[in-house]
Amino acid sequence: MLAAMATATSRLRLGCQVTGMPYRHPSVLANIAATIDVISGGRLIVGLGAGWNQEESDALGIRLPPMKERFDQFEEGVQVVIALLGEDRASFQGRHFTLTDAWCEPKPVQRPHPPIAIGGNGERRTLRIVARFAQHWNSTLADVAAWQHKADVLDRHCADVGRDPAEIERSVNVRLGAGQDPRELQPVVAAWQDAGVDLCIVSLGVPHDPAVLEPLAAALAEV
Repeated sequence: MLAAMATATSRLRLGCQVTGMPYRHPSVLANIAATIDVISGGRLIVGLGAGWNQEESDALGIRLPPMKERFDQFEEGVQVVIALLGEDRASFQGRHFTLTDAWCEPKPVQRPHPPIAIGGNGERRTLRIVARFAQHWNSTLADVAAWQHKADVLDRHCADVGRDPAEIERSVNVRLGAGQDPRELQPVVAAWQDAGVDLCIVSLGVPHDPAVLEPLAAALAEV
């Protein structure tokens, strides 16, 4: 799903949602990511999640593991993706995934690898994985106070693993309905900016109209 992303400095760029780890083997995903980064000239952000949509998984015939197994696979899968994107030859021994002197060629333009974005709000697993491996955290929360609590939890996880929290870009999602005045988003984006969010991902309502992008950029430039 295409979306407009507004940074705290009101720049506009395009992005997409994260992909669930059960949808593709992480080795395949890493090779896809490397190719896209090369094609795009080094503009890729690798969005990863543990997966959650049971209805979609059932419709597509994709097994969605139980919660603990899903997050165990996800944590290993993130490491597999990073290793293949960043190392000349990668080896990894996990319960769910194994690499043996594996390669991913050509390597991505961005080194050591494209930024890893992880979506989710779970305090015990998701945010700990973000602290260990990610350069970007996307939260689906709509409440500012609830988001600030999760941000504090992420900061504590960063302290536990010796990571500077400032290294992790933080984003939330807001929506611009079809035909909605982009200026209506100004107080919403301003509130998130004041809370410490770096990036607001603006989902565009259907039917999509590219004519909205310039007014949206102008409205956000005023925030």
